[in-house]
Amino acid sequence: MAACPNVVLNDGRQMPQLGLGVYLSEGGDCVAAVKTAISVGYRHIDTAEYYENESEVGEAIRTCGVPREQLFITTKLWLDGHGAAAAAKHFHRSLKNLGLEYVDLYLIHSPGGGRVLETYDALVKLQSEGLIRSIGVSNFGVQHLEGLRAAGKPLPVVNQIELHPFLQQHAIVEYCKKHNIVVQAYSPLTKGQWLKDPRLTAIAAKEGRSVAQVLIKWSLTKGFVCLPKSSNAERIAANWAMWDWNLTAEAQAALDALESDRHCTWDPTREPWTG
Repeated sequence: MAACPNVVLNDGRQMPQLGLGVYLSEGGDCVAAVKTAISVGYRHIDTAEYYENESEVGEAIRTCGVPREQLFITTKLWLDGHGAAAAAKHFHRSLKNLGLEYVDLYLIHSPGGGRVLETYDALVKLQSEGLIRSIGVSNFGVQHLEGLRAAGKPLPVVNQIELHPFLQQHAIVEYCKKHNIVVQAYSPLTKGQWLKDPRLTAIAAKEGRSVAQVLIKWSLTKGFVCLPKSSNAERIAANWAMWDWNLTAEAQAALDALESDRHCTWDPTREPWTG
């Protein structure tokens, strides 16, 4: 089984660079997808309160045959859980749904819920209790990250944002690099919206890979933690087959040239910072 490299977080912990996203995975399909992913080598699973499938992810974890300590599990706090008391309540509900004693990474899903500093402090308290190993954020723009830094908060270990060749988020990525915050790429396959773009299909054909594989490899080559989503067993396996090949320099440059500031989903990174 090919090994996935780990990235080192700014709190000293490590996280596998490729994970399975489970947005829109439901019921038995979600359980099967997670177990399939783990069977082919994935050790990193990314869920969220908003996805309403934490229980299914937890069932897969308990029945997959791989020890819990070998897995890296992320979930996220939704917007209506902001504030000290609400954040603690929502976290404990997520932990119960997952059936776990701790989560490896807990993210504020979006700055749009407001009261970010108060919420972040609540997560730090949960971390001090051993319930959260690492704290991160999602959909944070530079103004939100700078707000945390200026307030003297410990910097998040990751910022999970929409990221693919059509949307490269240079300002956010550069800020994160400067401050040792790992960038996680969600929707790395553009939610399927541009997989048939002739420029992409031409690059993939020349590389002898699928379009999805080329997009994932682009993220990994950039140093991002990539979180492709699939419930299809063959695609889950194909998305894992990343470790014995590299993109040519020509392909990497062609993918870089696709930048067009095109979102395939929401964009909370532009929300104002309200503290």
